[in-house]
Amino acid sequence: MTIPSAATAATTAAQTYFRITLMRSAIGLPKKSSGVLAALGLHKRLRTVYHPVSPQTAGMVFAVKELVDVQEVDQALSKREMRELRRPESGFYVERRAGAERQ
Repeated sequence: MTIPSAATAATTAAQTYFRITLMRSAIGLPKKSSGVLAALGLHKRLRTVYHPVSPQTAGMVFAVKELVDVQEVDQALSKREMRELRRPESGFYVERRAGAERQ
């Protein structure tokens, strides 16, 4: 009987992501903090990026933990998907199109 190694168990598990949102500006902070934010891909306030969970990413997040909001999610969303989630519902529905034949 063979025991699966930790490496194979990690690859079969679903990959999770950090959802990182820049909440505070880096103006006036040391260059090291600005560099970490740039490495994470955060350049403007309230921008969100997704990074796979890894020790390197966790270390970068820890270095700027006062400036960012972090959540662990199952899948990374594209910019279009994030925009669609923010869009409110229309408040109405189309019952019948004008000029459509009645049945």
